[in-house]
Amino acid sequence: MTELSSAPAAPPSDPLLTAPIFGTLLRLSLPNAVAMVAAALVAIAETGYVGQIGISALAGLALVFPMVMLQQMMSAGAMGGGVSSSISRALGAGNSVRARQLAIHALVIGALAGVFFCVFFRLLGDSIYTLLGGSGDVLKEALAYSDIAFTGAIGIWLTNTLASIIRGCGEMKIPSVTLLVIAVAQFLLAGLFGLGWGPMPALGMAGVALGFVIAYSSGAIFLFLYLISGRARLTLTFRGIRLNGEMFRDILKVGAVSCASPLQTVLTVLILTRVVSEFGVTALAGYGIGARLEFLLIPIVFAIGVACVPMVGMAIGARNLERARKIAWTGSFTAAAFLGVIGVIASLFPNLWSGMFTADPAVLHASALYFAWVGPFYGFFGLGLCLYFSSQGSGKMIGPVLAATARLVVVAIGGWILTVYSAPDWTVFALIGGAMAVYGIATALAVYRVRW
Repeated sequence: MTELSSAPAAPPSDPLLTAPIFGTLLRLSLPNAVAMVAAALVAIAETGYVGQIGISALAGLALVFPMVMLQQMMSAGAMGGGVSSSISRALGAGNSVRARQLAIHALVIGALAGVFFCVFFRLLGDSIYTLLGGSGDVLKEALAYSDIAFTGAIGIWLTNTLASIIRGCGEMKIPSVTLLVIAVAQFLLAGLFGLGWGPMPALGMAGVALGFVIAYSSGAIFLFLYLISGRARLTLTFRGIRLNGEMFRDILKVGAVSCASPLQTVLTVLILTRVVSEFGVTALAGYGIGARLEFLLIPIVFAIGVACVPMVGMAIGARNLERARKIAWTGSFTAAAFLGVIGVIASLFPNLWSGMFTADPAVLHASALYFAWVGPFYGFFGLGLCLYFSSQGSGKMIGPVLAATARLVVVAIGGWILTVYSAPDWTVFALIGGAMAVYGIATALAVYRVRW
């Protein structure tokens, strides 16, 4: 008889199953928010490093960055959510044996996904970046970064997988502190190797990518050692392990379906960038300033969302469906309120943000126009994205993914119409805001109607 056949114990008296929902969400979200915002700031700082290397390097990074972000969103948010969901549901049902087995299966998925990303972008990176418009020195710089960054894809996938395993147990502090240290290390190592600080030779784009890889690979080693040390709620052990198809399916039924959402997000961004570019350089600059604020807001929703995953998952595992739904709506309305307030402030006082990046009156006007039409809809985006994470905890992902599809369709068809009929620039900003509203409302309706 293997460990897999062990009967689940009675659901434990876990604080995530009994503690007040709002206070618990805030307690779990805060360390995540600090780590995520730090990572976002490091990404901006990394762009500054690349800008010192040269214009071609900056343009090359613009080609690679969406692919790097796609990997991060898939490994940390999509597949990571599937990992946390499966483990938290097992723990909520009192089956710690199953939770340990699921953790091993999650590591296998993470390792294989890392190998896939490595091979895919090493073989096809040249063709992909050429298709996106790269050529000459720009393509050369893009490949210099990409080849190193995706060679270390296994380290990135394993770090985010291990962090998701720990989060699935309801522990947020260790993954958050680890990601914060990774962010600081990446900032220092990218400067050390990329710009050649001190006695180090300047390796350019390859050096910036090397800092990224070393930081994440070190994080993976630390989190692995933590999980086998016995200090975590779940202890990794490879003794008597037999891979089981049902456990892979339990993770992938959430993680694999969730991966459609990052793909749709990246495609939406690419379409919007292409559509806005038709309205001129000024409109594109205004859009870029607005999108930069959203890049810093997403970690807030991510922090609340990944806290919702184990709370909802454990409640589902303990068959407390009423609590699971209360967690989902509490988290999503909290995220919507945070982003909604920021959006209203940005729409009323756009130069508080835009003025940090430009003094050009035309660009300031374009960014003000952007915030006037998009800012009031930030709350809908926060609502939909947080419900996406809560749905991972429930194991029911089709509705939120279809809502993201609806947003993509609105952007694609609406953008095509605006371009064909040479509409004024404010209309594309209105389209972006409207698509956010569609996403938030459609996700909320899907979660409201689906049976957990």
